[in-house]
Amino acid sequence: MKLGYQDAGSVTLLKSTPTQRAKAAWLYLQFINAKSVSLKKSHVGLTFTRESDIWDKSFTERAPTLGGLIEFYRSPARVQWTPTGNNVPDYPKLAQLWWQNIGDASSGAKTPQQAMDALAAAQDSVMERLERSGVQGACGPKLNPKTSAEEWSKKAEASGNIAPQRKLANEKPKGETVDYDTLIKSWPATPPKK
Repeated sequence: MKLGYQDAGSVTLLKSTPTQRAKAAWLYLQFINAKSVSLKKSHVGLTFTRESDIWDKSFTERAPTLGGLIEFYRSPARVQWTPTGNNVPDYPKLAQLWWQNIGDASSGAKTPQQAMDALAAAQDSVMERLERSGVQGACGPKLNPKTSAEEWSKKAEASGNIAPQRKLANEKPKGETVDYDTLIKSWPATPPKK
């Protein structure tokens, strides 16, 4: 994760989908992303699939009632957030492990680091079993070989990615408040040039 997470949603058409159904799904996707439909859908669901919807005059007028949503999507901060990405295999099982380990950290039974390490090991174990079984086919998990955090940091730096980052000398610096008006001024007032 970079600075935040947004679940903007995604669509997957499987290779195994019968051709007629895939064609129908593709037509439906074109329909819901058409300019005339997308703007209305954006107003109702407040999830954007078109840049033009974000910059539409109707959202400029509505922005004061949406708690900074429009300002955020018009800002450069939007691209610093992690997009939806791939779906999680066997989410219910992995979510169950999440809550068990968070509970250990919350109760003090484990340090936060111990809880996260235990969570990672338990989730890797589930995904290894899924990968080995092949039950999810080409959509199943493909785990990387186990390696150190140092190796992941080197790969990220070499590829220009921001994450994962190395530990900081001071992991808990004093908080800093940025004036809202100053922050807004740092964002572009007009759509970026294409």
